[in-house]
Amino acid sequence: MGLKVRGAWWGVIVLFLVHGLVVASWLSRIPAIQSALQINNGVLGVTLLASAIGAVTTIPITGWLITRFGSRKVTSVSSTLFCVAVMLPGTAMNAITLALALFIFGALAAAMDVSMNAQGVEVEKALGAPTMSRFHGMFSLGAMIGAAIGGSLAARSVPPLLHFAASGVINAVAVLAVAPLLLPTDHEVTKHEDRLPLRKMPKVLFALSAIGFCILLSEGAMADWTALYLRQVVQAGPGTAAMGYSVFSGAMAVFRFLGDAITAR
Repeated sequence: MGLKVRGAWWGVIVLFLVHGLVVASWLSRIPAIQSALQINNGVLGVTLLASAIGAVTTIPITGWLITRFGSRKVTSVSSTLFCVAVMLPGTAMNAITLALALFIFGALAAAMDVSMNAQGVEVEKALGAPTMSRFHGMFSLGAMIGAAIGGSLAARSVPPLLHFAASGVINAVAVLAVAPLLLPTDHEVTKHEDRLPLRKMPKVLFALSAIGFCILLSEGAMADWTALYLRQVVQAGPGTAAMGYSVFSGAMAVFRFLGDAITAR
């Protein structure tokens, strides 16, 4: 492994860790935000949908930006903005402003997700060995740590905005530190005539998409509602409620770290 590729590998490792840390910062404080805004579960469910809408809206745009500017630039910019955007939910004054904040947060989360995965693919190609599973394992590790930190702060009644601000600043600094390590990539714009029409795409692609949809639906339910379930139904304390997602993420991390070895076989 050359020094340049090794540096890029560590850069992507940090980015996936940061993504998990930032996402978990928000998820661990959902009960506190709901309580502060005094909104019921029905309204909260609709509000949380704004994050998914933002993500779906941004994914195709991010793909175009990567073909235009390369994954290195898009990753660096989107990752920094995503870290800053975690502060937005903490400034919400009602369900409408929370939905707007989550739309932006979800959009930037997806932009970082798509672009850092594209950079990860470039690094994996340069390595000539499976490494994507470890990258995703770092996301889960970051989520586990981030949720544990969030639970600790919730137990001490630290205001969500203060928590989000600290998380955003620290993680943004980490992103800026590793951005120069990322691999420069070619960014020739794909010609329209080179793209396969939907009817000619392999059927296996649709099957994989369906599997991915089901997995993300389940994972999203766990992420958004675990802390609330533990808080409202189980009557757990604020700190313990946030730890539910931490345990879930830890379990994911274990098996994701095993994935590359399995793929190599």
